[in-house]
Parts: sequence; C-alpha cells; structure tokens
Amino acid sequence: MPPIRKVAVFGASGTFGTPITAALLNAGFEVTIVTRAADGSSSSSSPPTTSKTFPAQVASVVEVDSYGDVAALAAALAGHDAAVSVLGPAALAHEAALVDAAAAAGLRRFVVNDFGWGQNPRCFPEMREVGARRHVAWDRARDRADADPAFTWTGVTIGNPIDWALRRFPRMGFNVAERTAAIYDSGTETFTGTTLEGIGQAVVGVLRHPEATANRFVKARSIQTCQNELLDAFQNQNNNNNNAPGQQQQPWTVTHDSVAGLRESSRQKRQAGVAGWILDLLVAQLYDEGEARCVVAPSRQDSDADLLGIREETAQEVAAKALGLAG
Repeated sequence: MPPIRKVAVFGASGTFGTPITAALLNAGFEVTIVTRAADGSSSSSSPPTTSKTFPAQVASVVEVDSYGDVAALAAALAGHDAAVSVLGPAALAHEAALVDAAAAAGLRRFVVNDFGWGQNPRCFPEMREVGARRHVAWDRARDRADADPAFTWTGVTIGNPIDWALRRFPRMGFNVAERTAAIYDSGTETFTGTTLEGIGQAVVGVLRHPEATANRFVKARSIQTCQNELLDAFQNQNNNNNNAPGQQQQPWTVTHDSVAGLRESSRQKRQAGVAGWILDLLVAQLYDEGEARCVVAPSRQDSDADLLGIREETAQEVAAKALGLAG
C-alpha cells in the first residue's frame, strides 16, 4: 500500500482532535481540517492563518454546511489519502455519512470514531446499549471495505484517556483541584489508559502502518495502573512540589468508597432519568475488583503500542500531566 500523506480530520479542535492534529502535523502529514460552517454557509477552503481555532501549519480548513451531506463531504475529501473522525457525541448520528463520503471520495483509510473502549466484551450490559450508536458507523465501514478492497478502515481503542480523565472527572476518585482521593474497595483493580500524547501517536502509527492496521481495531495503551499506584504518584508529586521555594501544597485527603454502591447509585439515577449515571457506571466498571473489565490489553505485548509507536508512561508522568505540571 502506498504511503499515506494527505489526511483530513473531523473534530480537530476537540479534546482528542487537538492532540491528534498536532501529532499528525509534527509527523509531517499534510493535514486538512473539515469543519461545519458556524453561520450555515460553506466555503470551499480558507487559509489556516485566518482561523483562530486551528494550527497555522494545516494545509487548509474546509467548511461544510452539514456533516450529513455526503456529496459535500466527498467533495471536501477529494484528493486525500485518509480521514480521521474525532467528532463529539452530538455528531454521532452523522458518522455513517462520513464513512460513505470517504468511500465515495476514494480514500484508502478511514479512522472510525472509537477512541474509547471499542468492542469490550467485559463491559456492563448497560454500557453496550450506550455504545451501540457507534456501531452503526463501524458496521458501515466494514460493509464499504467488503465492497471495495481499496477502501480500508481502522478503529483506535484507547481505554481510559487517563491524564485528561483524571483531571476532568473527580468521580474517577481523584479531585486534583482539592487534592482529595476516594479509593474504591481495595484500590488494586488494574486498568489500562492512554494519555493524550499516546492518542495522537496512535493515529500517526495507524497511518504510518496502513497494511498492518487495516480493517481492524488497534489496541492502544500508555499505562496499566490502579488507584493505589496513582494515589502514591499524586502524593509524590505533592511532596516534590513542597520542596520548591514558595510552594506549599496541602496533603491529599483519602476516603474510601465501594464499587457496589457506585453501581447501585448509577442504576438509581438511570431509572429516575437523572444525568450522570453513565459516568458513575463507567467508574464502577473501571474499578470492579477482580473482573478486569477495563483492560484493553493485559500486557504491552498483547497491545499494538509498539507497532503504533506509543511510549510506555509511568504513574508519576500521568499524575504530573493530570496536575498540569507536564505537557
């Protein structure tokens, strides 16, 4: 398969789209950003220097009126080798249209919108229902590849986006702003995670190795860890910061909780129609002791990390990133 050079990105300014776009640019790919026109009117192309949202190095920014317009999307994708979809949950209904447009434009690779747990056989039944919306586009990509061998797809399964999630969601057990930790059960259940750096590198690796990553989900991971290990890392970061002149951090306050209680609260919220039940259930799944529900690959050798070029990170590095002390 010839090298992939020209790549279009959907959702380039999002949480995962930003590091993915930066990684592609740093790796030397020619990047086009496809975005929805804010005022509802599309333009064929605008110079990247006119945008305050996207890096100046991108080759072009193409606006479309709708992510559901297959013809307009195919026109935007014409001449590219590959496309990456990192659109947010609100746009999931349009993912199948993106696949159709990529196939119509003659792209050789479409990276489907996974960047989560992928096809996780160990997840709670309720999470299968939540993830079913993504399967529509995944199935469409398989059908397109079956019909046209020149069209291929890849899904990138990252597990927990760990540095971002730890900083963003105290429900995971670590409130980095208040320096409090809630340890679920024994705190020893391991799970795998991929940092934002690793997510960006995963996409670069997929496109650099098109044959080895074709028509399958690749397994990314930056670390396998547990709550106790992360707590030690956060506390060590706290101690290190206390050694800096003029910096005095409060020690971490640790409490204990149970996965059973968290799962029950998620079910009650779900039945009552209260928001937040999905996050509660995700955390309960993450720490369900002895079940390994959130291990994308039980070892680095069982993952695609080496193929993709994702470096192994330590709990100390992850804690530093979550605290905003490292890039």
